[in-house]
Amino acid sequence: MTTKSNTVKLRWVALASLLNNTGAAFLWPLTTMYMHNYLHQTLTTAGMVMLFMSIAMMAGNYVGGWLFDHWSQYRTALIGVGLSTLAIFLLIFIHGWPWFALLMMLNSFGDGINATIVNSYGSLITQHTSRYVFNYIYMAFNIGVVIGTLLVGVLLPISVVLVFAVATFFYLLLTILVILTFNVKVKLPKRSVTRDRQRERSPQHHRLIILIWLILLNLVTIHLSYSLWESVMAVHMTNMGIPFYAYSMLWTLNGVLIIIGQPLVNKLSPYVRLSSQIIVGILIFASSFLLLVFTRSLLAFTLDFVVLTIGETMSFAGLPAWIAQLTDVDEAGHYQGLLNITISVGRAIGPLYGGYVIEAGNYQLLFISAFLMMFITLLIVVGYLTRIHRLQARS
Repeated sequence: MTTKSNTVKLRWVALASLLNNTGAAFLWPLTTMYMHNYLHQTLTTAGMVMLFMSIAMMAGNYVGGWLFDHWSQYRTALIGVGLSTLAIFLLIFIHGWPWFALLMMLNSFGDGINATIVNSYGSLITQHTSRYVFNYIYMAFNIGVVIGTLLVGVLLPISVVLVFAVATFFYLLLTILVILTFNVKVKLPKRSVTRDRQRERSPQHHRLIILIWLILLNLVTIHLSYSLWESVMAVHMTNMGIPFYAYSMLWTLNGVLIIIGQPLVNKLSPYVRLSSQIIVGILIFASSFLLLVFTRSLLAFTLDFVVLTIGETMSFAGLPAWIAQLTDVDEAGHYQGLLNITISVGRAIGPLYGGYVIEAGNYQLLFISAFLMMFITLLIVVGYLTRIHRLQARS
């Protein structure tokens, strides 16, 4: 008699991340551009739709996490992939206004569940260190982005129906993978209420929690700014005569550079403190938005996106690890969940903010304001981190 496994193998969790993000990468680069250029909606309307898509994803994150902890991990995974796949399948046949928006919200809710399930299963893999697990999942995520953005640039000029059909294919593969490999009983760790209360009384723990919230505030501005590339930048570039396939190829370049650069960044770990690496990466990332003020050609956009990707590679993958360093094991899940919700908050606000600033002002004002928000909140993080280091040195 064989004993049923109580964990999902890392390769299946990573493959689930790859397939889910391949399917998703077909959709988010074209959402704003499709609504504005094909469905003839305003940028503010497109921003509102993306706001509700992000809210739906946050709801999916929360519902997925609660069901994972309190109900059935496997059935929760099936609900997530089922909703995502159903929404994209229906888009093949129904993609006018407002059905496109409603089905994209349903897909976002399912993808929110999927993201939580992937992270939850990944966090409970015991055969490897958590840093190795999440680096592996992060690499798979970016391979999915490369495949999806590469294909959407080729397929959209042919037919939007073909885009939805191929995206549905990847979601169907994800559904099959979940059915075949995720049906395991996961043992969840228990928390100690007494230990939690003792820890919360510690001044050092209190300071670290404040630092985490400041990092999350900075992260909101980062993903607010990043979402501008995922939304209004498609319209900005096509308005300048740059074809959509060139815009989608920038995301392919982004994924390729991350896949190449991440192992190189990992080699910095023995020599550079993780927090310092992240701070420098965020500063490089923010500077790319200041450079956008002067960007006019495809070559200039490409060089700017390379700068953005260097900053992303140095900082994004390290943020979950930094927060894990600042928290104990039994509270890591809570703050990793807040990390995902924070990202969704930034992505929710970004397209709406971008549409409003562009219609009230211009793109240059948008880029400068995005840079200032990231720079100021990063300064606050650095200032408080410096204070913590001084207090530690005195004690």
